[in-house]
Parts: sequence; C-alpha cells; structure tokens
Amino acid sequence: DEGPDKGGPFGPYVQSERLQKYRETAELLVQNGRAYRCFCTPERLTELRTWQESQKMPLGYDRHCRSLSVSESEQFVQDGLPYVVRFLQPTEGSIEVRDEILGPVLKACSDLPVDPVLLKSDGFPTYHLAHVVDDHAMQTTHVLRAQEWLPSAPLHVQLFNALGWEVPRYVHLPLILGADGQKLSKRHGATSVRQFRDSGYLPEALVNYLALLGWSGGGDREFYSLPELEALFSLERLNKSPAIFDYKKLDHFNASFIRKKSDSELAALVALELERSGLLHPPLAESDQAKVAIMTPLIKERMTFLPDAVQALRFVFSDVHVENIEDLVPKKGTREGSLRVLEAALGLIADLESQPTEVIEELFRSKAEALGVKLGDFMHPVRVALTGSKVSPPMFGSMRALGVASVRKRLEAALAALQG
Repeated sequence: DEGPDKGGPFGPYVQSERLQKYRETAELLVQNGRAYRCFCTPERLTELRTWQESQKMPLGYDRHCRSLSVSESEQFVQDGLPYVVRFLQPTEGSIEVRDEILGPVLKACSDLPVDPVLLKSDGFPTYHLAHVVDDHAMQTTHVLRAQEWLPSAPLHVQLFNALGWEVPRYVHLPLILGADGQKLSKRHGATSVRQFRDSGYLPEALVNYLALLGWSGGGDREFYSLPELEALFSLERLNKSPAIFDYKKLDHFNASFIRKKSDSELAALVALELERSGLLHPPLAESDQAKVAIMTPLIKERMTFLPDAVQALRFVFSDVHVENIEDLVPKKGTREGSLRVLEAALGLIADLESQPTEVIEELFRSKAEALGVKLGDFMHPVRVALTGSKVSPPMFGSMRALGVASVRKRLEAALAALQG
C-alpha cells in the first residue's frame, strides 16, 4: 500500500508537488507537434461561446491558436502572455480504445472534443494529463473507472501513444443507479462509507453486496467472505450493464452477516454500539459485560443493524416506567388477574440467577397452568413490568440478565401501580 499518508516508491503523491513533471510533459508534447499553446483570453472564449449559442452551433473551441507558428508562440511566451496547453486532436480518422469489459470501442475523430486543455494557465494539469503522467510514472497496469469516463478514453490513448508510453488496460465499469434508474446520489440514501458505518452496517456485508453489483461469482450464491471474493474475482465476470443499488437487499445482507457472527463477536460489537449511544460508558463493568453476553444471542435474530441493539436492550441498562397502567393487563384479562400473576411471579424468581433458563421457564409454565392462565397471558404483565413494553426479547433470558434484585423491584413497582 502507498499514498500521500504512507509514502512509497512512486512519490510524491500530492499533485501540487508534481507540477514540474506535468509542465515538462506538456512541453514535450508541444515540441513533438502533438500539442500547442493557446493564448485565448477568457473574454474571447466567452464571446465565442455566446456566438455559438446564438447560432445554435455545437459548443467548443474553434482552434484559433492552432495555426500559430512556433516563432509567434515563443514570442507570446516571452511577452509574458498567459496560456494553456491544448492537445492537437486529429480531425480525420478514428481512435480505437480496447476495454476489458466492452471490447474494442471505435470513436471517429470528428466526434471527439476539439483540442482539449491539458495544462491550465496556473500550471496545474487537467485530469487528462495528470492521469497519463501519473499512471505511467507509477507503473499502473490497469485503470478501473466508471463508464462515464469512456468518452475521454480516446484522448488518453492518444496521449500515451504520443509520448511513446505503454497504454494500460482500461476497465470502464458500469454505473450504480438508484431505484429510479438515475445515478446513485445522496437523495437515494447513504452513499459514503462513513454513513453506512454510522447506520450500523457491517463492513463485510457492505463489501459483499457491493462486490455483487456488476460482478457475479457464478451460480446463485450470494454470500462470500473477503478472502473468497479475492480468490474468485476476475475481470471476465464483470457485467456491462448498470446495477441498481437496492437498499432493502443490502439490509438483508447486513442482517444475514449479523447472524453469521459468533455470539462473542456480536456481543463485542453490541457493547461498542451501547457505548456509542451513551447507554453504557467505558470501561464496562463486569456485570454489564455479563448482561451483554446474555442478551446478545436473544436479540441476534431480530437485528438488521447494529443500532437495533440499543432500543432492544434499553430496558436492561436503564430504569423503566410503565406509562399506561392498563398495558399491564392482557387483552382479555383483568386487573385482578394481572395482580395475581405478578404476585405469583415474585415467588418464582429466587433462583433466577442460579438455575438454567429452561428450569425457570418450566416454573413459570407450571404456575400459569395452576392459575388456569395461558403462558402468554401470564407473561404479559411480567413483560410489561420488566421492560415497559408489550414487545421484548425472550423474557426468561432477559430476567436472568436483569438479575433477581432488579426483577423483584420492577415487579413490585408494577404491583403497586395496579393496586393504587
């Protein structure tokens, strides 16, 4: 790996530190008759554009400075006139670009932009010159970029050839579109890696999904590890057509990768998410780590994003308050029935932390049968009392995470509320 932050054998990696190389290359093209200096002022170019628009003509440069003699050009330079360097585009024939996905692409010279600028008057290169100079200097073998750069490829091929340099292998990738068929943008949803990360997407889920946009590993297989993608990837399997970015499909991938995590791996990620939300604070106490370890397997199947854990586990790490007392009463139940259930539940929790979850569940099931109540109706007031909600993770594991003292306190508070 290399770059501006790490350095490397082909530095410098900051464009402003490579200006001399760009100037030298532009001057070489001028001397070889493949480029020329253009001294047209911004005012003249504006007037030209205005006239072309009024005449309903194609917009573009009119090659005004292309006919300057070498002596005229040198004199203008000595006089200190600002100039840009333009590529001397052929006016006849055609240019072929060989693309690894699209195959040979032939473009008539008459359809190419007229003498595009290579070097600006401030000494900075346009993308065209920088791409050719930098990729040659850095021994780039493959150029992978979006298909929207395909119209510029004939110019780049000509530049490589004009300089006597080997043309890299071009791979113009299909665009990624939104559901409306338009180029993917912020209005469709998250588009940056940071946004996806902050929204709770796993890196491996995002990488896997993105890999399948415009590429196929063969067959109907969807899920791959990064080493598998590295081993299977080939340019030959890239698609020519644009891909639709389906956020719902990405959500499916994320949920699947969450479920593929071991309980310990996911617990570590859940703990970080709880810290990020402010529900927990580092360093985590052993008791909080134990609660996360107990609860993570209980919510794993319900998670689509990592932040889902915050709402699902809020009742474990903060006090709850039953806003509506009637929520403690099942749909076809009565206050008196909920009171009996809560009183009975208080008598079943003494061994909550020492007994397996299956044993605790059987105790509650037997008590429900003794009271002539369905287990679901029995657990309803218990669930609301302990979580403040009618929907929660599995209750018996949740009670173990809460601990006897917290469960007793919440059941007694619910009892008092019903009795009040």
